Amino acid sequence: MQYDVSEAAWRRSSYSSGNGQCVEVADGFMGIVPVRDSKAPEGPCLVFEAVAWTSFMRTVKSTELASD
Repeated sequence: MQYDVSEAAWRRSSYSSGNGQCVEVADGFMGIVPVRDSKAPEGPCLVFEAVAWTSFMRTVKSTELASD
């Protein structure tokens, strides 16, 4: 399925360093979360179901807390 993300408002994680090694996500899409490589903003993006993205982020955050 194709999604029009041409007008998306992309954001980076606050954990992102200035070296460009990060991804950007776009909010405001019903039921999906577009994700792209910040080094190639004109390139393709991956689209995840919002439920899957939320689960992924919850796991990442809990792993970060466990390693502190």
